[in-house]
Amino acid sequence: MKATPGRERPEKAKFQGGASNLKNGERRAPKQGAAGREASKREVRQVPERGKPQGREQGTGKGPKQKLCPVSSKCGGCQWIDQSYSKQLEAKSTKFRKLMEPYCRPEPIIAMDEPAHYRNKVHAVFGEDKRHNAISGTYEEKSHRIVPIDSCLIENRKADEIIVSIRGLLKSFKIRPYDEDTGRGLLRHVLIRVGHATGQIMVVLVLGYPVLPSKNNFVKALLKIHPEITTMVINVNDRDTSMILGEKEQVIYGKGYIEDELCGMTFRISPKSFYQVNPVQTEKLYAKAMEYARLTGKETVLDAYCGTGTIGMIASRQAGNVLGVELNRDAVRDAVSNAKRNGITNVRFYQKDAGAFLLEMAEAGAKLDVLFLDPPRTGSSEAFLNAAAKIKPKRIVYISCNPGTLAEDLKTLVKKGYKTEKCVAVDMFPYTDAIEAVVALSL
Repeated sequence: MKATPGRERPEKAKFQGGASNLKNGERRAPKQGAAGREASKREVRQVPERGKPQGREQGTGKGPKQKLCPVSSKCGGCQWIDQSYSKQLEAKSTKFRKLMEPYCRPEPIIAMDEPAHYRNKVHAVFGEDKRHNAISGTYEEKSHRIVPIDSCLIENRKADEIIVSIRGLLKSFKIRPYDEDTGRGLLRHVLIRVGHATGQIMVVLVLGYPVLPSKNNFVKALLKIHPEITTMVINVNDRDTSMILGEKEQVIYGKGYIEDELCGMTFRISPKSFYQVNPVQTEKLYAKAMEYARLTGKETVLDAYCGTGTIGMIASRQAGNVLGVELNRDAVRDAVSNAKRNGITNVRFYQKDAGAFLLEMAEAGAKLDVLFLDPPRTGSSEAFLNAAAKIKPKRIVYISCNPGTLAEDLKTLVKKGYKTEKCVAVDMFPYTDAIEAVVALSL
């Protein structure tokens, strides 16, 4: 699944309607009244480390079971937190199989070997309890009430630790969390990004205005606790918006970006860059996509909705010529930079609507052998699918974060003469109701 800056996807969508990989709170719910929020603000609540079930029955069959996560009913991020991993996989496989029945029989779902602490992008919203103590966590489902959280089963452990440390520094530096009712306060969010392979760590402080008191001393204090931090960035979001990040940024330590390795390639990750939150499963997802593409080294390939170019660059090692098309200008810039960083010369990226680009290719009589598409969770547009049918690539590899819209698009492609050969679900987000899928089609 790809997203680009400005194309963040909501977390709470259900399986049939297409869930995504974004943690609860990355898009905010509609605002409630100030009185309703004030009445529900909580005091700081310590949440036990969730990677190890605490107080839960371990197969004894005696006594009441305790929840693996004490705030799951409020957070809503892990819809299947109280199901065993085997049952989660079984449920996801069943739902995916029912959706794919008209087209092909799915291969066995690709599970995660260690389904915990996989999210390498961690976001926390900051606020105050009724005693004006700083709290951090996530928004309660369908509200703006903050659920205080110190550690989470699906989040990177080190990222969680850093967020707790930042919260602990606020009082000594006289930094107050932002209050969206009054517009007062400074710290709105903290975003942590961790390189899975490199271990590099980025800390993004999202402020309501661009002045951090005792900035240099704050950096030194945080680095003293966490010397492993690679870079720190101030992001200014002074608008009443559902987006976490604003437009203005200031690097206050390090280079302002980190790097990570995926599928044997190096990628630069800045605060707004898209990068898969579960790199372990992403490598399995992309490996399956390449298997389905059956590239021989001679094909002309199009990576539609290419984002920062990950799929196209991976395909370039087995294809003759690769084109990538993406509407978001920042993403295209990142894609070009990543291709240069990895010494890839047989890829060209274009900033354009994918459907319009494909139609232009068809009208120009261009040849296309393999089409990769990884559209937003709403699926592909009718114009794009019509253009694809017109240029008639021999093979289409459809990567989807929404099995529901995937099924609708498959119906259209089958009517236009394509045959669904293979399909498989990949469990990218254990403990949630979200999956990714790959489908191979041919003429």
